[in-house]
Amino acid sequence: MNIRNLSLLLMLSIMTLGCLKSQETTKIQDSSPEILKEKEKITKTIEMYFEGWMTGDTTKIGSAMHRTCQLKNIKNDDVIIYDRATYLGFFKPRERRKNAGGRIVSINVTDEIAAAKCEIHTQDRLYTDYFNMMKLKDQWYIVDKIAISKLISENEK
Repeated sequence: MNIRNLSLLLMLSIMTLGCLKSQETTKIQDSSPEILKEKEKITKTIEMYFEGWMTGDTTKIGSAMHRTCQLKNIKNDDVIIYDRATYLGFFKPRERRKNAGGRIVSINVTDEIAAAKCEIHTQDRLYTDYFNMMKLKDQWYIVDKIAISKLISENEK
């Protein structure tokens, strides 16, 4: 092996170790006790939203959302924006939806802000929501939501 190849191999090895070390640092930060505690609080807020969504309880949905929250969807190749009051007006109290549920796909936290990817499924549709969240007075709120939904095919049920 000549010097040039050896130098290249050494440089690649150093770069690979640097990348691995960076990933390790991120994992340590994501699993720190402080971050885990915040993720638990965020999860409670999102679960409150899910429960309200499933039962039409606007008090529960509203408690998860900051008063300034906006919700955005795509319709006819355009962005439709709803304020919090309009969005809450879409819900009416009902029995808990059957064959439906919600799950948190991921949560990413940085200090007092967070982003969460969530899914809600009904018998016929899959809703994917991205929540931007902020922590105010030790409480997490959804401050912005973007969402999309699709019909669930017979094969996916």
